[in-house]
Amino acid sequence: MTTPQVGDRARIALVLVSHSARLAQGAAELAAQMAPGVLLLPAGGTDDGSLGTSYDVVAAAVDEGLMGTEGVVVLADLGSAVMTIESVIELDDSLEGRVVLADAPFVEGAVAAAVTAHGGGSLAEVLASAEAAGGTFAQSAAGAGGEFVPAAGPADQLAGAAGIEDDSPGAPRAVTLRNPLGLHARPAAILARLVAGYDAKVTINGVNAASVLEMMKLGATGGRELVIAAEGPQANEARDAALAAVEGGFGEV
Repeated sequence: MTTPQVGDRARIALVLVSHSARLAQGAAELAAQMAPGVLLLPAGGTDDGSLGTSYDVVAAAVDEGLMGTEGVVVLADLGSAVMTIESVIELDDSLEGRVVLADAPFVEGAVAAAVTAHGGGSLAEVLASAEAAGGTFAQSAAGAGGEFVPAAGPADQLAGAAGIEDDSPGAPRAVTLRNPLGLHARPAAILARLVAGYDAKVTINGVNAASVLEMMKLGATGGRELVIAAEGPQANEARDAALAAVEGGFGEV
């Protein structure tokens, strides 16, 4: 079981375009922690280091991203950055079908896209992950003070089923989350990368385990029960690998 790659990199690279060089670098650094096998190229600021975007800076990053990969997904922080990226793509016919601009939140989209790319995702799949990140943290409900309340899912129903002997492929199994900090970014990324290597669809408390952001949205804290299920040709293998990762505490306990 290996991650599909071109050479020693994931098939798809990411270019992160921001008005601030520091912001672009920070987003790339964060995404790299989630997906170390992906080429992440910050393209922030202008040629002289001031705030803004530069056609030349973005074009150079795109060219570098295409070296040894099958394509590039580009993310932008603000509207004028989008215009710069569109100019780069539109003025070079050779980029058609190889470079795409994501309509996605800058940080969340970068993280989601990077994890999908690390798992061997195609250009279309990485783009879709970035764009799906836009609604991941939408509030499903708010308390009296307006605080965030994690979205409810089928976890309660699954938890009941998990205690029933069920030998069907990928049947739900319950496991206690041992990490004191819960299912935060690092373990969520480990799980997403892990399940991407199997020919199966894995869910954790009813959400897609291949999505870092969906798992973080659960707000699962230490001591909470997680219910893991899977379907597909490698359902048992994928489910059991995810169970083992949770039981192992991701190296944090």
